[in-house]
Amino acid sequence: MSGLRIALADDQALVRAGLRALLEQQGVTIAFEAECGESLLRRLEDQPVDVILSDIRMPGVNGVDAVTALRARGDLTPVLLLTTFDEADLLLRARDAGAQGFLLKDAAPEDLREAIERLAAGESLLQPVSTDPVRARYRYHDDSAPVDTFSEREVSILRLLAGGYSNREIARSLFLAEGTVKNYVSVILDKLGTRDRTRAVLKAITLRVI
Repeated sequence: MSGLRIALADDQALVRAGLRALLEQQGVTIAFEAECGESLLRRLEDQPVDVILSDIRMPGVNGVDAVTALRARGDLTPVLLLTTFDEADLLLRARDAGAQGFLLKDAAPEDLREAIERLAAGESLLQPVSTDPVRARYRYHDDSAPVDTFSEREVSILRLLAGGYSNREIARSLFLAEGTVKNYVSVILDKLGTRDRTRAVLKAITLRVI
């Protein structure tokens, strides 16, 4: 990943300092730091970068608004949004605006490094995936399978959760009873070790389950 130029946006100076230290240890050049979306947009006009790493929540122009503004002016620089927030509307709005990826702020350093590499290479952490390789990777082998395995049905439901569908809408899409979907969602949350749907989607994206 040596040679990559990153724009780093976060309203917390300590967070920026920590991310800068981490990334510079891995050979990444921080082209500039921004404390808000307005500053990020302004600096990008004359300082192009390979990847934008931004907090999703900032005062004024937040990460979602910044992505929207960038795409509106024709700037297609890949954007990786960092979040700690359980807000499905922000997650879905950012995806629709044109963000290429999300990562929880407590993700492991190697996950951050890999995410940046993938975005710089033109990939997306949010692109749809075939359920076949997912099934192969998360297949049940026996009754004592680890809790981080997922059936094809669970992967399908996770992908619909990522699309913002309610339990009722998922039930209609998959021809299941709403109560059955509710049970599936509960199992998915348990397997991912999360307490709500938004964190489940974020974690599933990070783990490349969806």
